[in-house]
Parts: sequence; C-alpha cells; structure tokens
Amino acid sequence: MSFCKPAGKNGLEWRVIMVKAVVGANWGDEGKGKITDMMAEKADIIVRFQGGANAGHTIVNNYGKFALHTLPSGVFYSHTTNIIGNGVALNIPVLIEEIKSITDRSVPMPKILVSDRAQIVMPYHILFDQYEEERLGGKSFGSTKSGIAPFYSDKFAKTGFQVSELFEEDLLKEKVYRVLETKNVLLEHLYHKPAVDPEELLDTLHGYRDMIAPYVCDVSAYLDRAMKEGNTILLEGQLGTLKDPDHGIYPMVTSSSTLAAYGAIGVGLPPYEIKQIITVCKAYSSAVGAGAFVSEIFGEEANELRVRGGDGGEFGATTGRPRRMGWFDCVASRYGCRLQGTTEVAFTVLDVLGYLDEIPVCVGYEIDGEVTTDFPVTAKLEKAKPVLKILPGWKCDIRGIRNYEELPENCRRYVEFVEEQIGYPITMVSNGSGRSDIIYRESSIRR
Repeated sequence: MSFCKPAGKNGLEWRVIMVKAVVGANWGDEGKGKITDMMAEKADIIVRFQGGANAGHTIVNNYGKFALHTLPSGVFYSHTTNIIGNGVALNIPVLIEEIKSITDRSVPMPKILVSDRAQIVMPYHILFDQYEEERLGGKSFGSTKSGIAPFYSDKFAKTGFQVSELFEEDLLKEKVYRVLETKNVLLEHLYHKPAVDPEELLDTLHGYRDMIAPYVCDVSAYLDRAMKEGNTILLEGQLGTLKDPDHGIYPMVTSSSTLAAYGAIGVGLPPYEIKQIITVCKAYSSAVGAGAFVSEIFGEEANELRVRGGDGGEFGATTGRPRRMGWFDCVASRYGCRLQGTTEVAFTVLDVLGYLDEIPVCVGYEIDGEVTTDFPVTAKLEKAKPVLKILPGWKCDIRGIRNYEELPENCRRYVEFVEEQIGYPITMVSNGSGRSDIIYRESSIRR
C-alpha cells in the first residue's frame, strides 16, 4: 500500500492508493475471471496486461454466463474503466465483437481504453499459427491457433505493428510492404500457401483503425494520473505461472509472461506500486494443451471430475475442448505462488469435490527414485510421478454456505492442509460459480 498527497487547500490530506493483481498459480483456468469480477466491485480501473484472445475467463453474474477473451473482467460494472494494456496481443475484430456480444445481452456499454502502444494481432499471424501446427503434426504445441506465438515472435523481432501506427498512413504502407516481403517467402516456400496481398492487408488495417479509434489512449499516462488521484487499480492476468515462458513448463507455455511482476511492464506502471497479489488456485487441477502435468488423472475418474467441474463442466472457454484433469498439486501450486509474489490465495471450485469419499492430493514428486517437493525443470518434470496423500471427503453440497466455520469439518481440514502445504494464506474460498459464492476467512499464515 502506498499513499499520495493530492492537491488541496492545505496539501495535508493523504489518500490510499492500491494497485492489486489477480493472477493464476497453475496452468490457467483457475477461476481468475470470477475473482476479478468480484473484486472489481471495489475497484476503479481494471487492466488486462498480457496475453491475447487465446484464453478466456468464464464469469457468471446477474447478466448471465460470459466467456471473456480480451475484455477485462470489470466490464459488468458501470463505475469501472476497463483497459487493454500495451502488453496484450490485441486482435481488434475479436475485441469489437466481444464488446458487441455483451452489450447485445443488456450489459451497459462499458468504458474501455486501449493502449496506443499495444501491438496488433495481424491476419497473417493467425495463418502462421495454423500452418505451423499443421507442419509440426504430432509434435505440435496444442495451440489455440489464435496467432499468439507468431504475434510475440514479431513483437520481439521488431516487425510488429503498434496501434498508434494505424494512424500514420505513410509509415503504415511502407511497413506493410516491407514486412510482407519476408512473410510471403515463408508462406509460399515453407508452408506452400498463397501470399498475402499488401493492398488487401492495408484495407484490412484501415478497417481496424476505424474500429479501434474511439478507444485509443496513452494508458501509462492515464494510470499515472489515476494513481495520483487515489484510484484503485486491479491488474488481471491470463493463464498461470506454469504457462510462463521463463518459469513454466517450457516449451509448452504461452508467449508472454503470466507473472504479476509483468503487470508493471504490461501497463506502464512502476513495479513498486503493485502491493497486493491475489493468486488463484483451484481445489483440484486442470489444464488445456500439451505439457507436463504430474497429478493428471485419466479415464472415467477424470471424466467425472471434468463433467462436475466449474459451471457446466471443465471445457476450454475459448476452444470448448475438454480440459485435462488432475488432483491438487501442492508442489506446482507452492512454486506458482512463490513466483507470483503471492500475498494471499483465492481457492476456487471447492464445492465440486463434494461427491468424493476420498480426495487425493499431490504432495511431492518422485523422480529417478527420489522424492522432491521442489518444482523441477521440464526434462525432470516429464519423468516425475506424483506422491499422493489421501484426505477424507465431506460428501455433501457446500454451495450457499457463507461462513467458513459452517463448512463440514473435513472440508475445512482440506483447505487448511492445502494452505499448510503451499505456505501461503488462503483468504478466499469459492464454493460456487456466482459472484456471491465466496467465503472470506482469517488465515493463521502471515506473509
């Protein structure tokens, strides 16, 4: 928490400023959308700081059930400003369609700002993503084929297009022709696909310019002023620690940092302003896409958990494909929380486990005959076998309970066992899909 002294008669009034982040501890799909939507009620500004439309946040509220892909999860409140930061892979038509999809369902038009430094997912990024997955065949990365990896490749190769460049016609035209010289070589000679016509691409980008023009803003300057005025800012991450390109299960990761620390870079804030980091963990594990998943379960056992999970089952919010299922992984979650800089944990979908007589929990990994509780690099992770501890189930429906002490004893023991194992305070327990399905608790752990 930090403070500022706004201009006033005597300059003596101090106001609290808080920048918070909501991020995931694991493979994504932890329930960040619900937690962000819930916390947005007391926030002024909600910001997406990384990732693209390749993943989604499922939200259930008074308007219905929604799957958001680019929009921040604060768009359902009339008092909030919702920002797309410079770290986001911005697919402009997807954003515009998403705005329409919520307003068509009686959600009031939200206030939306888009960073003039955000970079654009180009039509050929999506083509390259699809063609590369086809070329790799059985060795593919399980991409959602949304163009994310080619987008970030171009961003760091310095051949990407910032939103601001849409409004500089001479620069835009020269750059389109120059970039397509190399893109078309790859399309024609590596993938054996048709070349992209530069004039057609320019026409498309002119359409993008008209779509996005009402929302463009210098986001970093806007947030700087907002902090000085004492606004509460909520940073919303996508996916989770284990999908981070540096600290995750590389190479089966996403292409932008999923860590709270990147929130400062992805929106243009000083890093020391992020004071509260709420890391979201599921009461069990799930993952979409390829990659090591030590506590994974299969067959009918996995399918039953999948069908019972979440709101309507564990299926990707973007792709609809079935998520891989597993038991709660203390090793991965402790690591994920540590890398995020967690100040507190939100523990979600606890109600789903109410059908089980016994609940396995992964408390260690056996690798080459030795047990470790440290999360290893990918090559070792691929060889790991889960060390499981079996906890008793509570065999009842806990939805509707709002007081932690009213939860069944075995349910509380489960929460407290997980908390002890990961070493971070669980302050929120979600026991349903709705905004109000949340239990606040005092933790004995202090960070």
